[in-house]
Amino acid sequence: MPKLFASPEAIAEDIVRDVGTHLVVGLPLGLGKANHIVNALYARAVADRSIHLTFFSALTLEKPRPSNLLERRFISPVIDRLFGGYPDLAYADALRANELPPNVEVIEFFFLAGRWLHVPFAQQHYISANYTHAASYLLARGLNVVTQLVAKRVVDGVGRYSLSCNTDTTLDVLRARAEGRASFKLVGQVNSELPFMPGAGDLSGEEFSAVLESPETDFPLFAPPSEPVTDTKYAIGLHAAGLVRDGGTLQIGIGQVGDALAQGLILRHRDGAQFETTMKRLTPAGAPFETAPFKKGLYGVSEMLFEAFIGLIDAGIIKREVDGVLLHGAFFLGPKSFYRALCDMTEEQIARIQMVPVSFTNELYGDEDTKRRARVDARFVNNAMMATLMGAVISDGLENGQVVSGVGGQYNFVAQAFALSGARSILTVEAARQAGSRPQSNIRWSYGHETIPRHLRDIIVTEYGVADLRGKSDAEVIAAMLQVTDSRFQDELARQAKDAGKLPAGFEIAGAYRENYPERIAEALRPARQAGLLPSFPFGSDFTDVEQCLIPALQFLQEVQRTPQRLPALIWQGWRQRLQSAEAQCLTRLGLDKPSTWQERLYRALVIAALAQTQGT
Repeated sequence: MPKLFASPEAIAEDIVRDVGTHLVVGLPLGLGKANHIVNALYARAVADRSIHLTFFSALTLEKPRPSNLLERRFISPVIDRLFGGYPDLAYADALRANELPPNVEVIEFFFLAGRWLHVPFAQQHYISANYTHAASYLLARGLNVVTQLVAKRVVDGVGRYSLSCNTDTTLDVLRARAEGRASFKLVGQVNSELPFMPGAGDLSGEEFSAVLESPETDFPLFAPPSEPVTDTKYAIGLHAAGLVRDGGTLQIGIGQVGDALAQGLILRHRDGAQFETTMKRLTPAGAPFETAPFKKGLYGVSEMLFEAFIGLIDAGIIKREVDGVLLHGAFFLGPKSFYRALCDMTEEQIARIQMVPVSFTNELYGDEDTKRRARVDARFVNNAMMATLMGAVISDGLENGQVVSGVGGQYNFVAQAFALSGARSILTVEAARQAGSRPQSNIRWSYGHETIPRHLRDIIVTEYGVADLRGKSDAEVIAAMLQVTDSRFQDELARQAKDAGKLPAGFEIAGAYRENYPERIAEALRPARQAGLLPSFPFGSDFTDVEQCLIPALQFLQEVQRTPQRLPALIWQGWRQRLQSAEAQCLTRLGLDKPSTWQERLYRALVIAALAQTQGT
């Protein structure tokens, strides 16, 4: 049985005594980090420079960092409410401050999107890896410790421990250890909020060398609140929902498009007429799409499990069982309501959600025949930052080499889509973004970095429609991509393609695709929005009603900052606007109900104007 500790410092000392001063420590991606043990090992290495400590990890979670007065006043109470007891990771603070000692390395293969762009050490120590390859890289670097947050259950007087939120790489390295290909200590930290997930990650105490368990080291789980789903995200999600076949298989990647896709599937299942009407408004060119309800239902197999999957199970959409299981996942992360939903499930309900290694979800090899039979008509839906006119996709980094996030499992799922009969890879891209004061196309003629090469082009979805690229010639692909490009950029992109000799000189974009503007998307979705069919928070929210009212206004002001010439008119509008009761509550929430400085008076006027703009008052 494992040695039991109540002190992080004591368990860190025990690790050093057992393993030695050269520590290669694997930390699970995201939620599963044993923060107190990690911090104690880091402090031990800071105090004793003879210790060489390497943390190998991904997705280091950090609390939000407000940058101005309005952000601080909005997000600080949210941070206190949702993250107040969450212990910060000391190595992350040191890394961001460029104060990491020379005997400590932090190596990651996936970043929280955009958070480490301007941190040279993090950029220099990033490893570009498919998620399924991370375990082998860990083993090759001499992994000798794995620390993990676990759930505990006592069965017949004996403690059992669940890997819960992160079976992903841990089960894969444990298999290597069982086969004699690795030797490392598994060290757990018990968390009372963590759901106990049955299945392969339900381990006996014998698997652990030590376990930390104490009320002093228990802490609230990191629970990022769901973000509101924008019109752009809903348009993308609805297009993708029309590509999913009844009786098929579903994987969804990280991001708000997942919530939009799930709500789109629910709308299609519950009210096919409304779904079809919305799709016709959204796609005037009349692109074909699926509208039938899910009589057979879907089977889920997804690297990431998140709250929308529970919504799909509750709606009776994910109901096709594979060996008694509705959904296989490799890690999870989400809001507090998601963790509570897992904890509150009956044994029968939770048994139909199985946490497995990432090698199971992301690959076909290993019991391949069984996986092929299960993963019929699979749809792998993942997000990207940009795409080229010839179908290459950019998801993880910039052409100057800077890493935004990581490859993760995206390439794995694209490869599966080509390996499985009837499967498709659906990569979603917002057609345009605001770059300073100017809009910029996310559809490029070319780009100096790619995550998915053009020879694996399949389906690309933007808010303007679906580009089916598989098996098409370059000219056909370019024409299809121009149809889903923002119309502000179509002519220039078409010219570049013609100049390169990749489009006929006389090629013209059909008139049905010449109205690809954000305003058309908003207008197309307005009836469904007003009918409550496409709520901003389709699966609930940890934000209060007042905060939900404020979020669009603050997002509006963030956009306005890119065009500062608009600010004087907004300030004037805010000074002249008559306050409604809901607006007064919003001002009170931001501490602007009784401004005492000129800065507060200006912010008050801007918030009032922004609320008027976003609430239509």
